[in-house]
Amino acid sequence: MANNDVIFLNNLLTQKKDEFDNSLSDDEFFELFSFDQILKKYDLSYDELSYGDVDGGDDGGIDGFFFFINDEMIYEKPNLNSFQKYSNLDLFIIQSKSSSSFSEKVFDRVISTVRDIFNLEKSLDSLKKVYNTELLEKASLFRDTYLGIASSHPILNIYFVCSSKGDASSINIKVANRANNLKEVLMDYFSGANIEIKYYGVRELINSSRVAKEYTLPLKFEETLSKGDNSYIVLSNLIDYYKFVTDDNEDIRRYIFESNVRDYQGGVEVNKDIKGSLESRDNLDFWWLNNGINILSSNASIVGKTIHLENVQIVNGLQTTFSIWNYLKEKHRDLENEKRSILIKIIVLDQSLSETRDRIIKATNFQTAIQTASLRATDQIQRDIEEYFLSKGLFYDRRKNYYKNIGKNATSIISIQLLSQAFMAIILREPHNARAKPASLIKEDSTYDKIFNKSIQPEVYLFQSNTPLACCGDGKLPR
Repeated sequence: MANNDVIFLNNLLTQKKDEFDNSLSDDEFFELFSFDQILKKYDLSYDELSYGDVDGGDDGGIDGFFFFINDEMIYEKPNLNSFQKYSNLDLFIIQSKSSSSFSEKVFDRVISTVRDIFNLEKSLDSLKKVYNTELLEKASLFRDTYLGIASSHPILNIYFVCSSKGDASSINIKVANRANNLKEVLMDYFSGANIEIKYYGVRELINSSRVAKEYTLPLKFEETLSKGDNSYIVLSNLIDYYKFVTDDNEDIRRYIFESNVRDYQGGVEVNKDIKGSLESRDNLDFWWLNNGINILSSNASIVGKTIHLENVQIVNGLQTTFSIWNYLKEKHRDLENEKRSILIKIIVLDQSLSETRDRIIKATNFQTAIQTASLRATDQIQRDIEEYFLSKGLFYDRRKNYYKNIGKNATSIISIQLLSQAFMAIILREPHNARAKPASLIKEDSTYDKIFNKSIQPEVYLFQSNTPLACCGDGKLPR
């Protein structure tokens, strides 16, 4: 570790803390910052980072508890029938301390906790006097979900991640031995799982923070048709499109997908058809059998056989994209011999034309099997709330992470989910549903229509936006 690395990291933390929420203590912010860097590929919102935070009294040595199915963070028991065989289930258990080294003591508490919360013969209710509510709720959700999809043979990956201001390149032998002990305990409960111990020290945190989201991307194409400077139709080789939507680690750039249509539904019929088309050995080109991809961009320029797109947002074609990604990444095909193409429609649109943008998103997705609930953020009432909040100095994050990505302070950002929870708990007087089913509030028509309708004055939403934040005496965003 270079001598100046700690100084660089501390300066970075000070800067980011001012952007995020300077009311947090240094240790609290280091924790959330660590979560954000460790889980960077998932593009989590401030609410999601805080949701997985289980730190506090009786946390059993665990600060963060996050799990994902096919890269989607799980808040509540999902529809288990929607998952295909061999879905990926990734569990992250995070221990974060702003100390200058990694200690074997970290593992002592966690090993004991793991023996409690992952022993399926032990009731979590019997542990209420031992562990805090947040940890037990997350453990219960993980248990129920894992058992619920066990018959579909999920691929379980468990990561125990330690973060500190220490040097991850020279782990003490005592620490390494205790880490192996933890790995063995986890193997006792999940014998078929892939288990990995990771360390994020000063250098790893700095490097992760420097990985910027790239919204200006080049796309190679084979043929193009254009009506002018604001619209293009291109045919792109499947390999070139794969490179366009993935980063250097071959992970999907989730942030370039319109947040309202991000939910990949691996087991649905349309994806089986796409997979069948990709695996077919006939001579039909892929674009003959697929509706293609729709992309919005603020600017486009063509040089040779490459189109350079600024502020890329893929607004339709997520299922196709993920199917292509899964096919090419997991099959390790002979990529040099892949000659098939994908049809891509590109619309160049001024970013200030938000209403036009929403109309395009809604229209292109109504032509597919996407659930109406996924398009809530394009509703007129959602735009009205966003504009009203802006006039009051608040940022309504109807488009996930839009305001986070442009550097707005976390305490001024209100998500659709958080506003829905507050309304359900206070106005509708159903706090149990607000806490137990946070993600379902805007998915179900019956609850959505109660929370968001034009008969409700905007001042009511403004009041609700202040209430949950004011309730957080520890300065953290609400769980």
